[in-house]
Amino acid sequence: MEVYSTMKLTGIARRLMREVNDLEFADPVAYVYNPLDYAWKPHRAYLERYGVAKRDALFIGMNPGPFGMAQTGVPFGEVAAVRDWLGIDEPVKSPSPEHPKRPILGFDCPRSEVSGRRLWGWAQERFRSPSQFFKRFFVYNYCPLVFLESSGRNRTPDKLPANERDALFAACDKALIALVKELQPKVVIGVGAFAEKRAREILDDCDVEVARVLHPSPASPLANRGWAQQADQDLLNAGITV
Repeated sequence: MEVYSTMKLTGIARRLMREVNDLEFADPVAYVYNPLDYAWKPHRAYLERYGVAKRDALFIGMNPGPFGMAQTGVPFGEVAAVRDWLGIDEPVKSPSPEHPKRPILGFDCPRSEVSGRRLWGWAQERFRSPSQFFKRFFVYNYCPLVFLESSGRNRTPDKLPANERDALFAACDKALIALVKELQPKVVIGVGAFAEKRAREILDDCDVEVARVLHPSPASPLANRGWAQQADQDLLNAGITV
């Protein structure tokens, strides 16, 4: 498999943006959003501000949530967390075509992404400032695309048919390998089982450990009983003290 040469994170993201833009998806996927494209300005600000050094660990999520990165261009990008804690507030364009039930409102989106609020809220509580958190960690998504069915229902990448999934994963795999080579983390932490599985399958030759933390989704009863404390324990099990 061809792998990107080591490059700065903006170059990795731009190439991934172009590669996934060329992919096609059939029913039941009716709309595909690529926030690396229409929300490039806040995404670039995130990379340039916080993705500039080696890290102890790299958190990897599955793909953007409809009220998180889909709106702000930042992984797990709940609006308030991105604007008020990370200090990023950049213009966001509209994808075309756009689902009428899932408009992109950028930083004017009134809905909160629970997963993002939990993840960045944990980071703020444990590290106080972004600079302290990003000295040790970085957060990114394996897949940059949002998939919507005609009803507006979100469809995750693992539910795509094999031919569509394989082409998408090939592009995302290359980007993750390049990201790991650039940041050189000691541990890659899958946020949830999907991300952990993808990392284990493709990072065998990258001299990096792979671990998992519970996904902060509100669909998880365990996460609803105290995700931050569970994340602390999962990281401790991986040898990472917060």
